[in-house]
Amino acid sequence: MKLTLYPFELKFRHTFTISRKSKDVQPLLVAKLEQDGHSGLGETADNSYYNMTVPRLIEAIEQHRSFIENYHLSTPAAFWQDMYPLLQDNMFALCALDIAAWDLYAKQQHQKLYEVWELDITHNPLTDYTIGIDTVENMVRKLKEFPWPIYKIKLGTKEDIAIITELRKYTDAVFRVDANCAWGVDETLRNAIALKELGVEFIEQPMPAADKEGMKKVYEQVVLPVIADESCIVEQDVAQCQGYFHGINIKLTKCGGITPALRMIATAKQAGMKVMTGSMNESTVGTSAVAHLLPLLDYVDMDGPLLLAEDTATGIKMENGRIIYANGPGTGAVLLR
Repeated sequence: MKLTLYPFELKFRHTFTISRKSKDVQPLLVAKLEQDGHSGLGETADNSYYNMTVPRLIEAIEQHRSFIENYHLSTPAAFWQDMYPLLQDNMFALCALDIAAWDLYAKQQHQKLYEVWELDITHNPLTDYTIGIDTVENMVRKLKEFPWPIYKIKLGTKEDIAIITELRKYTDAVFRVDANCAWGVDETLRNAIALKELGVEFIEQPMPAADKEGMKKVYEQVVLPVIADESCIVEQDVAQCQGYFHGINIKLTKCGGITPALRMIATAKQAGMKVMTGSMNESTVGTSAVAHLLPLLDYVDMDGPLLLAEDTATGIKMENGRIIYANGPGTGAVLLR
């Protein structure tokens, strides 16, 4: 295989703020794998919370360039298994390569990726659109300028209930809230009661991942479903979430790509948990890959390209929450440069 890496820094439409940080630019890394006249694209995101920067991602992959370029892809699962010992300390880097391998493999089969898996896309879930933390006035303005059937609202302020109360005045859309670990037990239980009255569907990661005892209390008493994010990073975490969360949010970038995500989905469903995939503000390359998992999901948050003012590729499109697949094989992503 031939390996090519493309670093990007893409501007957000608006400053993107969650409970622990704000940013105006999203650094990303796209990997391209080529073999036998076909090519596949994968993507991973820079993320300071996990100490992952694009230079660190590039360095991790470059250390194994010789192995990758002497590798002949048979199946993506075999490739992931062979790459895992080399990149087990950098799931973000492994993700870009794994997605590229799946895109390449599907193109070799002359099929869309969901066709490789024999999935029915008839009843795919709709994606939400994220409203980051801001002044209430600005959050209302963002909601008004982007009418959408489902919104994911970032919370973690002293005015969280007031924010949702105000936003609810302007739309009947479904609300989901994400506290990004900002609340405690009492706050979560109290907020959940108010949020349920305001038409919120579920709460994502209300408390710090380390507070398992507190999360157990919340799980047993909370009036809304709670979905794990920071508490569910890699495959081994799925079992640890059972009895603490009603569902899990899988990020391809964090878990190491599509290959482990497929196993995580199966494990969570077997345990009776809901399954969601989330965005790390990927461009259309990474988001096009997520789209092919939709038939397996209960919820999806794949609005990365909608939040960005720039993009890396063409591929899937989104209309009022509905995902429209590209015509081409694989994931359908095609680099713009």
